[in-house]
Amino acid sequence: MDLPYVSESMGVVHPICLERGRNAEVWDEEGRRYIDFVGGIGVLNLGHCHPGIVEAASAQLERLTHSAFNALPHRGYLDVLEKLQTFVPVSYPLTVMLTNSGAEATENALKVARGHTRRQAVIAFDDGFHGRTLAALNLNGKVAPYKQQVGSLPGPVYHLPFPSRDGGVDTDEALVALERLFEVELPPDEVAAVILEPVQGEGGFRLMNRDFALRLRDICNVHGIVLIIDEIQSGFGRTGRPFAFSFLGIEPDLLLMGKSMAGGLPMAAVAGRAEIMNSLPKGGLGGTYSGNAVACAAAKVVMQEMTHERLAAWGERLAGRIEAAHQKWQASGRFPMLGALTGVGAMRGLVLEDTDYASGGLHLAKLLRSARERGLLLMPSGRRKNVLRLLMPLTIEPEVLEEGLSLLEQALETLTA
Repeated sequence: MDLPYVSESMGVVHPICLERGRNAEVWDEEGRRYIDFVGGIGVLNLGHCHPGIVEAASAQLERLTHSAFNALPHRGYLDVLEKLQTFVPVSYPLTVMLTNSGAEATENALKVARGHTRRQAVIAFDDGFHGRTLAALNLNGKVAPYKQQVGSLPGPVYHLPFPSRDGGVDTDEALVALERLFEVELPPDEVAAVILEPVQGEGGFRLMNRDFALRLRDICNVHGIVLIIDEIQSGFGRTGRPFAFSFLGIEPDLLLMGKSMAGGLPMAAVAGRAEIMNSLPKGGLGGTYSGNAVACAAAKVVMQEMTHERLAAWGERLAGRIEAAHQKWQASGRFPMLGALTGVGAMRGLVLEDTDYASGGLHLAKLLRSARERGLLLMPSGRRKNVLRLLMPLTIEPEVLEEGLSLLEQALETLTA
């Protein structure tokens, strides 16, 4: 596909150009239909062109398209913050700043944590991903392609192994690494924040061990370290719960939100405890487009639709079908490259292992092409690009889900040829 005027530094997974979409189906400029298991990389948990979102955004366009909130507040922004108070399952009132993107939320969280603690160091995790802007880059837990050729990055940042049964790192190993960090690299009273994803996105849909998360929460409490939980991809229902930190039994000091927050319109947020969020001088936070009125209208619909009961039902349905398909494929013995099922709930990854004739990464690259040729769009993840992440809408129709899984099985069959 020819992409004139597009920077060659932008990677494109699928060489097609979409024209329209409806829930879990999309059509390209040639009129060909695909089933979409990419979902805008986690943005479309309610699918393409959700009727309620379209209606609310269209109505808002006729009333007010934009007002820079830090100059002239508007009601939509305030309504979103009010709805977040009941949608986010924390025990304290949230103080919130809306942003345009997850990376912008990450950058502002770092500012807030530094301002609150008067410290600079941050601890992140191997294989984590927190954005492509300069400070966010240094948090990411791998070099290629994000940190290559850009020189020194804002810091200091220190990385720990990510403890997950999905990744083969146990809790004791990660705690030993943390203890070593405090003994050899820097004392805990110089750490401003720890940032983590409850379920890593780019890292391969790996769920953090609950026992490690509980221990880490205690350590942060003891040493006055801000715990930042990044739910930009795992939040807003992706796992079948509003936010994945509930699987870990902990609460964040600062919470990063984004992607599906406004159902396809640009919106993200950093939210947390008032004493932390209010640490910077007046005017220290803000942004021209942050909390755009049309995006706010969409976000209100998203939270109305994502009741806890609906999320649980959607999550259980998707998890059940994905788990059943994975078990069937593994039991058949037809796919020697098919490894573990990672993640939790409806946020699941399929690991493709090395075989004697191809690496897991090569298997996945072929799978993406083969699936696309059959009408299914898929997305890779993992440090070695060998984990298939499944990001179909939570609202996908049962018959479309079955068709998509059938196409995925057909594509897997091509890997044995």
